Amino acid sequence: MTHPPKYTPIPLPDRFDYTDEETRFHALSFMNFMRKRHTVRDFSDRDVDQGVIEDCIAAAGTAPSGANHQPWHFVAIRNPDRKARIRAAAESEEDTFYDGGAGAEWLAALEPIGTDKHKPHLTDAPWLIVVFAERYGLREDGEKFKNYYVPESVGIATGFLLAALHHAGLVSLTHTPNPMKFLNDMCGRPSSEKATMIIAAGHPSDTATVPEVAKHKKPLSQIMTVL
Repeated sequence: MTHPPKYTPIPLPDRFDYTDEETRFHALSFMNFMRKRHTVRDFSDRDVDQGVIEDCIAAAGTAPSGANHQPWHFVAIRNPDRKARIRAAAESEEDTFYDGGAGAEWLAALEPIGTDKHKPHLTDAPWLIVVFAERYGLREDGEKFKNYYVPESVGIATGFLLAALHHAGLVSLTHTPNPMKFLNDMCGRPSSEKATMIIAAGHPSDTATVPEVAKHKKPLSQIMTVL
């Protein structure tokens, strides 16, 4: 039986000793930068080097997690045949969704976004990144151990990944076909993991558009309370 490492404190390895003015500047700069991030469905055929994707996923791997178990796995797919298989399976699920499975209220909510059951981004984007959440872990001797705050941890890491892709000058689209069990077999992942999202990543096409409604963000007064 293996045991987790003991608590060993070390000095803070990195520190940003900004002045108050510099802190405000960097906070504002990052906010303005992230305002330029858009969910894009129209991708060009321009390739993206694998090293860029690796660096972005490595950045996602620095996210905080429950007990530092890091309960995530990212499968990066560039093979056209694999992407085509994923698109076919995803569109099969979307057929049911858009043919009434989602319910009228949900479909009405999606109408301003302009989505439908056709998902060309799954084959057009040079990369698909499938995000998996690890329900439980396995030690080297095969013993199971529990992971904590898995949805929260994976959600934070996914946010890091989206920010990293944007920082690299790429665009992305989050896609969540329901159900997503088919992704375990297609990606060779164990039953201990659950697919949470497909992220299409690449460069936008010259004719890329975004829904006008997507630029309507809630004002700070609606998303923040100061006590």
